Amino acid sequence: MNTNAEDFIYDEDDSIRFIRNYLPQDLKEKMSDDEINYIVDLIYDYYESNGFLNEDVDEVVDIDEDELIAYVIKNAKRDQMGNYEEGDISLIVQGELAYCESIGMFE
Repeated sequence: MNTNAEDFIYDEDDSIRFIRNYLPQDLKEKMSDDEINYIVDLIYDYYESNGFLNEDVDEVVDIDEDELIAYVIKNAKRDQMGNYEEGDISLIVQGELAYCESIGMFE
């Protein structure tokens, strides 16, 4: 993952809209924008804690989606934000990755 702040503009509101459009209808109805935003924050906490956001890193990063999902679920429980299902978190992770791809974040 190459992340150069000058190459893309990440917009939190656009990210939430993009993810919401990515989700199936039942999950759209189940998740609030605040919950989606919270989960995206946990995704970036995971990236940061694993050194994936280090600007000096120019190599391709392989993200273990199962590990990322487990991290989000564990921290959401710890923070008493809810008990999320793996499939729901996986869809939000995929939506966030698709959003990042759409703005050229991984190029």
